[in-house]
Amino acid sequence: MSVQNTASGSADAPSASQSGELGYDSPAKGLICRNCDATYDLIAQHACWQCFGPLEVDYDQEALAKVTREQIEAGPQNIWRYAPLLPVGAHPEDRVSLDPGLTPLIDAKHLAKALGMRKLWVKDDSANPTHSFKDRVVSTAVSAAVKLGFDRFACASTGNLANSVAAHAARAGVPSVVFIPHDLEPGKIVQSAIYGGTLVSVEGSYDDVNRLCSELTETDDFESTAFVNVNIRPYYAEGSKTLGYEVAEQLGWRLPEQVVVPMASGELLTKIHKAFEEAAEIGLTEPGKVRVFGAQSAGCSPIADAYDAGTDVITPVKPTGIAKSLNIGDPAAGPYAIEACRSTGGGMAKVTDDEIREGVRLLASTTGVFAETAGGVVVATLRKLLESGQLDPEAETVIFNTGEGLKTLDAVSSLVGPTHTVKPSLKAAKEAGLLES
Repeated sequence: MSVQNTASGSADAPSASQSGELGYDSPAKGLICRNCDATYDLIAQHACWQCFGPLEVDYDQEALAKVTREQIEAGPQNIWRYAPLLPVGAHPEDRVSLDPGLTPLIDAKHLAKALGMRKLWVKDDSANPTHSFKDRVVSTAVSAAVKLGFDRFACASTGNLANSVAAHAARAGVPSVVFIPHDLEPGKIVQSAIYGGTLVSVEGSYDDVNRLCSELTETDDFESTAFVNVNIRPYYAEGSKTLGYEVAEQLGWRLPEQVVVPMASGELLTKIHKAFEEAAEIGLTEPGKVRVFGAQSAGCSPIADAYDAGTDVITPVKPTGIAKSLNIGDPAAGPYAIEACRSTGGGMAKVTDDEIREGVRLLASTTGVFAETAGGVVVATLRKLLESGQLDPEAETVIFNTGEGLKTLDAVSSLVGPTHTVKPSLKAAKEAGLLES
């Protein structure tokens, strides 16, 4: 197998550790259970053997504290500038990547004015290679997968992840098999299929897809397959931290006062929060606390519902609604997202399909950013949090657009179209009111 890297041309794939561990330079010292603090080596494992809680990467804090702003700024113009803060990618030859990152942080002054806010930024991750933030998490996941000895990439996906896994596999020259719900938006189906891997449409919801993939990881036929969001999930999740690091760097190495993040599994929110905390702890930014707010669609809002009920116990739901990329009815990181919002003095809200469509339209008409429905969820939630008084209009705020609007055209196509239809003549243009009388 060969791995092509846009920064260094092509190179032989890194050899897998015979022990099944990452086994190379990294600030990560192991995996740790979020629930019981049990520790494990850096292996392909996502659940604790003792309590079945989720595992995440545990870092050597002394190693992280040595990372400087100057070191990061001298790095490549993509997520790998933060390699000293990640479990993988310490050396360019170890990266399997489309080189995502350093996406625009847009000064959304017209949107801020429309909503009565002092300072608002849009972090637009639709500018990534496959047009969603998933390129960040997939790059870290498949880089770990190769070092762990896997030779095929896979995932359970609501769409964007399947796009990214298939594209990374095509770049690396390895096979892929991606599993999606049968009712995904056509744009996401086409984008996954075009890369030439195996695309499996499952008759069921994302939660059904995820359950099937979890079962497949236990079979002999999939023993050498890395399911990026299942058996190597701890490494996958860490890629989301780069969004938080980038925002801090793009703001001149300071933290925003509050952020609004879309929630599906809840993991994106928790990792952005983690990145802000780490940046302050190791001295990349001044100390500070960022108020974190979560956004969900009313068609699939188990995390926001639990938050509103004053509990961290998530009751699974059957997803509905147009925000299909957020339609995870049994979100694994839901309790941790709730904890992040409560501990920072933030909050959560859910919004209807009509509010989502209006959010997409408002963002586009004030910033020039055409977001997928998840971005509409964020803008609509921002508006709702302002109206309820939960979010401070005077505080500097960053909202996250995680995907491209061209992937979810069906959701808004009935709302927009030509404002005029005229014959090709000055007379017709005048009759349509395009010329002064």
